[in-house]
Parts: sequence; structure tokens; C-alpha cells
Amino acid sequence: MDGATENANALAGVRLAFVGVGVMAEAMIAGLLARGLVAPEQIAGSHPRAHRREELTARYGITAFESNREAAEFARAGGDGAGGVQHHSGIVILSVKPQKLVGVLRELKDSVAADALVVSVVAGARIETIANELLHPSVVRVMPNTPAQIGEGMTVWTATPQVSEEQAAQVRAMLGALGRELRVDEERQIDMATALSATGPTYVFLVMEALIDAGVHMGFSREVARELVIQTMLGSVLFARESHKHPAELRNMVTSPGGTSAEAIYQMEKGSLRTVMSKAVYAAFQRAVALGQRK
Repeated sequence: MDGATENANALAGVRLAFVGVGVMAEAMIAGLLARGLVAPEQIAGSHPRAHRREELTARYGITAFESNREAAEFARAGGDGAGGVQHHSGIVILSVKPQKLVGVLRELKDSVAADALVVSVVAGARIETIANELLHPSVVRVMPNTPAQIGEGMTVWTATPQVSEEQAAQVRAMLGALGRELRVDEERQIDMATALSATGPTYVFLVMEALIDAGVHMGFSREVARELVIQTMLGSVLFARESHKHPAELRNMVTSPGGTSAEAIYQMEKGSLRTVMSKAVYAAFQRAVALGQRK
């Protein structure tokens, strides 16, 4: 059985209820449908604005509710899906804004089926908070990043001990629609991933911006500098992934004695680039921890 078939089977007959359908939830819905992992009738979402609900229904053919409770109740097992497939216990995906989470959790209390899985993509929301507010033990916390919107994301996740192997397979299938996924054992590692992979695009975009500005400073037009930088970064990342070599080895491959790369590296080391990057990532980690401790 290949990976695509296995993933499709993992979500066969499973109802998915998205409580809040913002950018990331829509990316998940689009990815799942594009890969044929679920049918539109297996998905429901909630949103307070009628225009947004109409848009989601028209674009994806999913069911849209104004009520968060109705969406959560959609995920309950029972009934036949497409082709007579029996629905298994469903998945409730929390994707609301962090400041609204506690109110939403109180609204959802008693509406989540006992055998359902709760998946949170809410930044900074602790598993303990979700489990305690919902009185529900099977919880997965997910940390995606923005490239997930084009199916090239890196999503890190962790689960409570009550999450079954079948449910874990469903999570892998669902997150696979966003790109690559990685399960970690400790919730602390979610905060670490927040600093490294979820915040990571910020570091990359800043470096891109700096390189484009450097190109303009030398005399390129901004359009030409942008094209040169984006393709160079894209090609370098793909080369690093395909070569399976350590970045230091790749850097040595293109650094000739007394050459342009050697001079550029000297200036970056002189400016403490490594130290600045390390401090930035650690500061982001500390901030992620602090946000998670707020009530």
C-alpha cells in the first residue's frame, strides 16, 4: 500500500469539523480536498459571518455553520457518508484566534463526542487548557507554518497519551496535506518548533529582503534583484534537501580560497551573524513559552 492510499484510508469516513475557518484552516481544507483524502461532505466549518460561510460552501462544497457547537456536533459518529461508508468518530479542529479560545472552549463544552479527537492549531494554547475546559482527554496540539498555505509547510505536533494509534494516523494524513509533519514527545518541543520552524519564514524573509536591498545598492533594479534572490534561495534549499549533505559541507563546496564566498563569509562572521540568529531563535522560544502561560 502506497503512502497516498494509506493516508486516504486513514481519513475514510471521518468527519472533520473546523471551529473557525481562517487562513490556516482553509489551507487544510483545500489541501485535503485537492489530494482526495476526504470528500466535501465529510467537512464542516463554523464562521460568524454569513458572507464567509457562503464563500466556503461555494468554493469547497463543505457544510458551513454559524454556530461553533453545531460544527462540533457534525463531527460525531453515525450515518453513512459517500458511497455508503460509515462515519467513524470525528475530528474537531480548533482554529480560532488565541484571544477567543477560552470563550469558544466554554461554548463547545459537552458538544464534543467522547470518542472524538480534538486538534488545536491555536498559537500558544496549552493542551492542559483545552483538555480541562472541554473535559476531554484526547487532544493534539499542532504548530504549522505559513508555507503550509501552498502545501510546502513544516508542521510539528504532539498528542496526549489518550490519542490512539488510529487517531495519530488520521492526524498524519490530515497534516500531510499541508506539507511535511513531525510528531514530538513533549509539549515543550512545540514551543521550540514555534521558534524554529513556525517563526522560521520570518528569518528567511528578512534575509531575502536584506539580499534584495544589497542588490539594489549595487545597481540592479529591485525586480531583477528580487528574481535573482528568490531563485537562488529556492535552488539552494532544494539542493540541500536533495544532496543530504550538511550545510557546512555545501558551504565549503562553494568557498574557494581567497574568493568571493570566503570574503563574504568573513564579513558575516565578523558581524556575528550566527550569534544574532541564535539569540533571535531563543528569544522567540522564550516568547512562545510566555504566551502559553497567559490565561
